Amino acid sequence: MRTDIVNDEACDASIKEQMALIVRYVDVKGKVIERFLGIKNVADTTLSALKQALDGMFARYGLSMTRVRGQGYDGASNMRGEFHGLQRKILDENPHAFYIHCFAHQLQLVVVSVAKCCPSIFDFFNITTMIINTVNASCKRRDQLS
Repeated sequence: MRTDIVNDEACDASIKEQMALIVRYVDVKGKVIERFLGIKNVADTTLSALKQALDGMFARYGLSMTRVRGQGYDGASNMRGEFHGLQRKILDENPHAFYIHCFAHQLQLVVVSVAKCCPSIFDFFNITTMIINTVNASCKRRDQLS
């Protein structure tokens, strides 16, 4: 099975650096599957710390970097750096793991910016969040929507 990785790091509310990892693959029926593998605390966001965390998560789930065919990161230089970023480190290990910028991050920034200046958009996202939380709080409500 060939895999793509989508990876991002951020500082959480407790001021700890964390890295999230998602893998994407195509199953035997040709369906694209995405799986959230987890969040890993990292000492810092240096290339070596991120690569070590990524390798640890891959080892935990029995995945091999040689099977990776794509990498998706935001625009941070430690991730996308052509010569010294995580994508370069992975490409050195596996020349078939091509890097593509993750545009979902940019889309999120645009949506946040629009919501700040347009009250109706802000209200839409708040109401949508409340509906989702209300439905998810009850198994019966979730089952009714299935």
